[in-house]
Amino acid sequence: MKKMLLALVLGIMSLSAHAAGWPDKPVTLIVPFPPGGSTDQVARALAADMGQKLHQTFIVENRAGATGTIGAGFVTRAKPDGYTFLVTSLGPLVIVPHLIKNLPFDPLKDFTPITVAVSSPNVLVVPGNSKFKSVADIIAYEKTHPNRVTFASSGVGSSDHLSAALFWQRSDTSGIHVPYQGGGPAQTDLMGGQVDASFQNLNTVLPYIQAGRMHALGITSATRSPLLPDVPTMAEAGVKDMVVTSWQAVVAPKGMPTALRDEVAAAFVKALNDPKVKTPFTSVGYDLIADTPDQFAAFMQQDSARWKSVIDAGHITIN
Repeated sequence: MKKMLLALVLGIMSLSAHAAGWPDKPVTLIVPFPPGGSTDQVARALAADMGQKLHQTFIVENRAGATGTIGAGFVTRAKPDGYTFLVTSLGPLVIVPHLIKNLPFDPLKDFTPITVAVSSPNVLVVPGNSKFKSVADIIAYEKTHPNRVTFASSGVGSSDHLSAALFWQRSDTSGIHVPYQGGGPAQTDLMGGQVDASFQNLNTVLPYIQAGRMHALGITSATRSPLLPDVPTMAEAGVKDMVVTSWQAVVAPKGMPTALRDEVAAAFVKALNDPKVKTPFTSVGYDLIADTPDQFAAFMQQDSARWKSVIDAGHITIN
């Protein structure tokens, strides 16, 4: 009996020590894209804040390639011990799996959801001197000139690409998708007039809109953005059922114990709510989400099904 009690006490002490000790070594945040993008910015802001709060090193490691699946796949093979996380956009989790056959992992099964960090609506933008002055202008032109209006995107399977596909489905029109290697080149060619339009993340194009280099025609949020109060929602512009958000989130390898999952999720949410992290993002058009693991899991299932239907309806492939 004494031995059993001693074992029980030692077990409880061990669990308590583990819970109190995380993190007791460096933590790696894998970003499956090159440095400098929105996802990388979120990861680095979290790493800096959590490193300071938790008195431990948080390392951001970029493992780009294959539309984010190289970095995502690396994390699925890591131990679920709280020392390796994936900070990613929605692409590798809910879009790319419907575009790539025989993907070596299933995002809905092979990750432990931690939290959705931030989200941002997309904005339908045209060059500052474009002949299109409204969403209705583009729809009217596409009705009479099918497959003539060019829409730039940051790549096949990106949220801006699928926003264009959804726009064509909802407005019963058609256009030409022009994929680029990233949002920067797409935005440059749009402002230069090489392409006609694009759905871009609000946070990335707000400065160009404010400078007059781009003109915003509509926004994919449910309500107007306080940063662009004169820009109508897509519903107000006549395109129903087109609420689209691009989001960044944190996931861990599958199999993370629930207690540890909840502990690390609380740490990430605390960092996200720190004004030093929150304010720079919300000031440029992000919405802070910072939800729970269970809320994130339910949302990921829903968003995955939604984009699958768009991809299937548009016969979209990654080739």
